[in-house]
Amino acid sequence: MPTRYPHRMARLRPAWFVVLCALVLLVSAWLPWLTTSAGGGGRANAIGGKLGQIAVPPPGFGVGQLMVLLSATLIVAAAMAARGLSARIASTAALSISVLLTVLAWWYFRLYVAPPIAAGYGFYIGGAATAVAVVLSVLAMVAAWSEGSRRR
Repeated sequence: MPTRYPHRMARLRPAWFVVLCALVLLVSAWLPWLTTSAGGGGRANAIGGKLGQIAVPPPGFGVGQLMVLLSATLIVAAAMAARGLSARIASTAALSISVLLTVLAWWYFRLYVAPPIAAGYGFYIGGAATAVAVVLSVLAMVAAWSEGSRRR
């Protein structure tokens, strides 16, 4: 009996999950990344917004803003890999960007988290999203490179 729907079923590629992780990182940038109870308390998000008495991060372009820009770039690269548009190059770029984002999250922690400043829940959400994005980017890269070799 012939199949009623002869089209091949689309499968969910790992790169779409990288896009999801990058979106989670973008949203977490507006959540509190730094908190303190000293001097009346306060909190700050990754993009530089502050509430209360908190001295860090300093005004101007910083690590948090760079992370937001790179996560937007990661969305584009991962979506290209998921759609098969230059999938090998895009998946390699997605892996590079996600590793860079992980390094930047570590650097953010090293720069700003010291007593009496503590990491807020936004930092942990963003850090987890970047770590998962690295693992999924590796899977997306393996899928893109193996699919490319099957076509030949």
